[in-house]
Amino acid sequence: QVQLVESGGGSVQAGGSLRLSCTASISTYSVSTYSMGWFRQAPGKQREKVATITTYGITSYADSVKGRFAISRDVAKRTVVLQMNNLEPDDTAMYYCAAGPSPSVYNYWGQGTQVTVSS
Repeated sequence: QVQLVESGGGSVQAGGSLRLSCTASISTYSVSTYSMGWFRQAPGKQREKVATITTYGITSYADSVKGRFAISRDVAKRTVVLQMNNLEPDDTAMYYCAAGPSPSVYNYWGQGTQVTVSS
């Protein structure tokens, strides 16, 4: 069983920055074998991918966040980080950390952390 705990959400004004962190309760070896990612869901909308990172460190981003967000992982710390810069009101959502056996399969999810961006 994999448990993921997110932190770092909050409220900022447009143009500001936030750093989300997700720590996994599994061994460092296991973390290195999982693809990990960040997803978000705004009220009344479907959950969408924000950014993912594979076991090889290959990253992928939603078009709406390219150039503003950056995902990274620290296997030793069992952590994946989402650095969010130049935030926009449309970035307001609940952000979820996820882990899975492949870049297209995520079967472990965190509880979520709220990000609110005001104009």
